[in-house]
Amino acid sequence: MKPQIKIPATYMRGGTSKGVFFKLSDLPEFAQQPGKQRDKLLQRVIGSPDPYGKHTDGMGGATSSTSKCVIIGPSTKEGHDVDYLYGQVAIEKDFVDWTGNCGNLSTAVGPFAISNGLIPKDRIPHNGTVVVKIWQKNINKTILAHVPITNGEVQETGDFELDGVTFPAAEIVLEFVDPSDDDEDGGDMFPTGNLIDELEVPGVGTLQATMITAGIPTIFINANDIGYTGNELQDAVNNDEQALAKFEAIRTAGALKMGIIKDASEMATRQHSPKVAFVAPAADFTSSAGKHIRKEDIDLQVRALSMGKMHHAMMGTASVAIATAAGVPGTLVNKAAGGGTKESIRFGHPSGTLQVGAKVEQDSNGKWIVTNAIMSRSARVLMEGSVRVPDEF
Repeated sequence: MKPQIKIPATYMRGGTSKGVFFKLSDLPEFAQQPGKQRDKLLQRVIGSPDPYGKHTDGMGGATSSTSKCVIIGPSTKEGHDVDYLYGQVAIEKDFVDWTGNCGNLSTAVGPFAISNGLIPKDRIPHNGTVVVKIWQKNINKTILAHVPITNGEVQETGDFELDGVTFPAAEIVLEFVDPSDDDEDGGDMFPTGNLIDELEVPGVGTLQATMITAGIPTIFINANDIGYTGNELQDAVNNDEQALAKFEAIRTAGALKMGIIKDASEMATRQHSPKVAFVAPAADFTSSAGKHIRKEDIDLQVRALSMGKMHHAMMGTASVAIATAAGVPGTLVNKAAGGGTKESIRFGHPSGTLQVGAKVEQDSNGKWIVTNAIMSRSARVLMEGSVRVPDEF
């Protein structure tokens, strides 16, 4: 039997997610380019596919928030510092989804790049902030990470608190530049051309839906249209197999309507996107940590699903979609937030609240455009060294 392969890696938390980070040059040669061998390697690192759904034999945490790998290398895009490639590793199924970005792990890309020598030393102050310009290769978009530096090193400790993360850390500001997915080919960030559609969902019925491609393709529906109040915690949805099947049907119908897929069978390998979320007006609720959230402190409530289950907090890319849709009068998200024009919102999610800003405007043709979205997250190294995987590639 061959010995295991030893690969330098860093285990990092970014926002409310965590994953295994690799420098592109540290990967075995066969894994430095896309393909089945690279996918198999990353699956083995995480411990997938796992029919037990536990990730006992890998680095994954058996949830959508903790079944992730990231590959960072020098940027191939002019004017950028690093290329960032994100893989969402399916837990029980045999595939890696490369169709979208992880907004939470985006927070850790800048710190990883600085600490691993991918940013020139003359750009790093003794004390201050480094702006790392990231090229997100999955979706071909720019992210600016404002990373704090103390004594010449990435500052990880601090007093910034993020609902969904147990301990405080240093604040990192993320700016998602021009985050709408369809504007390069002249398309609209509302791919159907409508702010609200009548979405026909087989086995469910017809639902009002706002479908948007900012941050990540997202399908928004009203909570009360599907029998929810909007203040549900994970167990209310994730322990209900019929509800999960309903949400997958909604996700599939939305993906077809948005033109993301041509046939429903394609959804089997698109667990990461599009997302589906339900919204409701602001109301008092108690978070999963027992924290009382007052109606007066939020603009609306949002619950979203990731990889077939309701997320324990909120995905970063979905947060961009929420803020963008909230800024466009007439969407379901905007209506749930009370209407009007908004450049910043605070929404309630299962773990608490999150504030996100987005700049949206209409062009001369009436098309809605989002120029950027901004949010604060935090990140830190959990472990660094090497991962080991059996040599079976």
